[in-house]
Amino acid sequence: MLARIESGSVLGMDALKVKVEVDISPGLPSFNIVGLPDTAIQESKERVRAGISNSEYEFPLRRITVNLAPADVRKEGPAFDLPIAVGVLVATKQISSIEVNHYSIFGELSLTGEVRRVSGALLMAFCAKEGGKRGVILPVENAAEAALVEGFEVIPVTTLREVVDFLNGTKTISPLTEKSRKDFASSSALLEYEVDFSEVKGQDHAKRALEIAAAGGHNVLMIGPPGSGKTMLARRMPTILPAMSIGEAIEVTKVYSVAGMLPPDTSLISTRPFRAPHHTISNAGLVGGGQYPRPGEISLAHNGVLFLDEFSEFQKNALQVLRQPLEDGHVTISRALTSLTYPAQFTLVAAMNSCPCGYLGDSVKECICTPNKVQQYRGRISGPLLDRIDIHIDIPRLTKDELTRSASGEASNIIRKRVQQARERQRERFACLQTRGKSKQLRRGISCNAQMRSRHLKKFCELSDSAFRFLENAIEKLGLSARAYDRVLKVARTIADLAGDEKIELEHIAEAIQYRSLDRQSFV
Repeated sequence: MLARIESGSVLGMDALKVKVEVDISPGLPSFNIVGLPDTAIQESKERVRAGISNSEYEFPLRRITVNLAPADVRKEGPAFDLPIAVGVLVATKQISSIEVNHYSIFGELSLTGEVRRVSGALLMAFCAKEGGKRGVILPVENAAEAALVEGFEVIPVTTLREVVDFLNGTKTISPLTEKSRKDFASSSALLEYEVDFSEVKGQDHAKRALEIAAAGGHNVLMIGPPGSGKTMLARRMPTILPAMSIGEAIEVTKVYSVAGMLPPDTSLISTRPFRAPHHTISNAGLVGGGQYPRPGEISLAHNGVLFLDEFSEFQKNALQVLRQPLEDGHVTISRALTSLTYPAQFTLVAAMNSCPCGYLGDSVKECICTPNKVQQYRGRISGPLLDRIDIHIDIPRLTKDELTRSASGEASNIIRKRVQQARERQRERFACLQTRGKSKQLRRGISCNAQMRSRHLKKFCELSDSAFRFLENAIEKLGLSARAYDRVLKVARTIADLAGDEKIELEHIAEAIQYRSLDRQSFV
């Protein structure tokens, strides 16, 4: 007997429809799985055998062959346990084949027949709907995220017996009703964070720079002595970023679903991610990869903030691989059998000391580093990488008055309103533009100034006469590279948006240029 069950597999940020074909024929008892399965799928033979038997169904003592089609694409993970088990039961006529054809099925089986959660359920649910299926049958732990797909049945199950009874029509399981989309607007409008910008004393110029960075999606490098507040400022960056749209929230949720990091009680990630990996992280951990590629920290920070503290202590190779994602907004991981693309549209906030001891230029403590050590320390950050960071700011030690004063600064929600208004101006400006990525999951328009390309600058960055002359003098005296010139224009465009001006004026260009004062020459 032959049975065909539809399931799915995750490839990067896309899902692949997989046909699980189960053939049971006379012969010596055997159980073979073909179609480029990984070790986890090969081991499913024992889980399926025990799960069926312990659920009190008959496991056939005949020749069983399972094919995962298409056979030329490698499959991985335990998500095929449940469809293989259902295929065996359909082939032995213990399940009616009528209802099976309407659903895509995936889930891991335990030896007792319980159904456990898997990674990538949201992507596979989208794939099933695009394939014309009525719904999906999946673990109850994955049901909430899959229910984000509108107009689609999501059948949550806890055991193999529930699946069999549902498909045979002896048990009714109500499709999950997801409230995440309906509740998203109200929850995003009432964003609450454990930290706030009002807790930061002094550093008004740094707060202004981070506001500009949040408004335009610009990358930031902060340099200062230990204890000056660099980490404190960085951790408050997400609190002033505009609330995510429903589309951005689904993008982030897909990344965490693929990585298997979606919290069990969370169906939709509604706050912007903040990732702060340790400086000992490997290249694969930062940008993604591994034998079976998975998203790295830059993809987990998609639509949010990637904070790299002790910036100069990261491995040089790890920092260099950031260059392409910072420019393109995605990262491509190539292996012998496949090439996968993950989104990586994040705001980089980096922090470092000015020298190995940390006190070069400090007003209180004297630096004990030799010029050669300072040069070696700063030389770890390459010029091309610095060019991709729009805003460079000094974070000096707080004065006695700043430390002891009780008055607090602006709260995050006040700053966020200004940032939101600037983002709305940018969204209206770029509404006519479309950007296509390599994957259909990565297709998106330009939403902020930092994402503009050179061809957009001429159209959207109109300079006044005085601003143009000032910029010409700055290029000549500061020796700005072509990339630095573009980034000065982008930052100036954001400053003008915060001020509500359509044309870039002299004061906007002047402020933007001061954020390039820490140029490449000061690092080598």
